[in-house]
Amino acid sequence: MTADDSGAGPREADIAPRETGAARSEGDPARTDGGASADAAATRTGGRTAGAGAADGAVNGVARADGAGDAGDDDTIAIRLEQLILGAERRYTPFQAARSAGVSMELASRFWRAMGFADIGQVKALTEADVLALRRLAGLVEAGLLSEAMAVQVARSTGQTTARLADWQIDSFLEGLTEPADSGMTRTEITYPLVELLLPELEEFLVYVWRRQLAAATGRVVQAQDDAEMVDRRLAVGFADLVGFTRLTRRLEEEELGELVEAFETTAADLVAAHGGRLIKTLGDEVLFAADDAGTAAEIGLRLIETMANDETMPELRVGIAFGTVTTRMGDVFGTTVNLASRLTSIAPRDTVLVDEAFAEELGRTGEAPVSEADAKAAAEAAEGGAGPLPEYRFALRPMWQRPVRGLGVVEPWLLGRRT
Repeated sequence: MTADDSGAGPREADIAPRETGAARSEGDPARTDGGASADAAATRTGGRTAGAGAADGAVNGVARADGAGDAGDDDTIAIRLEQLILGAERRYTPFQAARSAGVSMELASRFWRAMGFADIGQVKALTEADVLALRRLAGLVEAGLLSEAMAVQVARSTGQTTARLADWQIDSFLEGLTEPADSGMTRTEITYPLVELLLPELEEFLVYVWRRQLAAATGRVVQAQDDAEMVDRRLAVGFADLVGFTRLTRRLEEEELGELVEAFETTAADLVAAHGGRLIKTLGDEVLFAADDAGTAAEIGLRLIETMANDETMPELRVGIAFGTVTTRMGDVFGTTVNLASRLTSIAPRDTVLVDEAFAEELGRTGEAPVSEADAKAAAEAAEGGAGPLPEYRFALRPMWQRPVRGLGVVEPWLLGRRT
């Protein structure tokens, strides 16, 4: 069970044993040494579970929250912020929360760990919202709408996504807005009223974006040809990788490196979205994207190369794209097609896009590119003879030397370009 319950508030691990801001004045009869060692804290809170090693911060937070040291004022503000964000005070231990929700402690622990929260023993740190969340997940299982394994996956995918969002908002967004500047107030003093103003707006915006994304994802699923395609689909998958990033990490200052990565990820995300693709994930110096058709993926790959080449602050880029069956799970993509796209990226020359044979064939099938110049010439002659319109190819393909690729055998990469 965890000390946290929403991913949006302060870490419970720092303040877990405090129930309300009044606990300081009431004192702690269980403490006699004024220092609150980790062992004493664990004993007072009912012991630690087997997985409580991850909650050492919570045990250390006991001393601070109970008034030891100079961090007392910060702890009081942290608890006030937690109550503001969660909208409720701490009332339950993990066992009490599970019992109130009508679920077993084992299942409750599985849900909480899946959401990314640490075990906290039996500290009174959970709220009515935690009980309601457990009850809702368990209710979906009881109603037969979700299997238990699927409910855990829902908890895990939601926890991972919102954890990253919350970290970004705190590290980048709130940090910039809470600069004391000339206000005469400390960052701690500014944070509470700022969160109070921003919280409802950010919450509504989050729900809006989630609904929009859910609608788009649902639309893609229902357009699948059959049930199998809902999970295993034919997609174009591409990687874009900054060249020489490892050398840059040794040459640039940390702040400069962070700004470069942020600029790269932002530019890539905007281009992928603008041209109809989906950004699967970012890996610092690399982004993974997918598209429903080869033409869309080709446009994205070339746009990425062209945009980065025109930015003097950016390193060179290389892109690899493959087309084929892809397994999708929890917003990620897996399979041989993904592995092939990654390998193509690693062997692509700088500022170029390499694609696999299946991708080249798909572009030819849809009329986006001639598979060879002979095909282009034949199509032009047929058009001149009145056999049909002149093809308007968008892309050009040039076969490269076949080569062995680790784990995938011999592949024939094609160099992708624009048709002039």
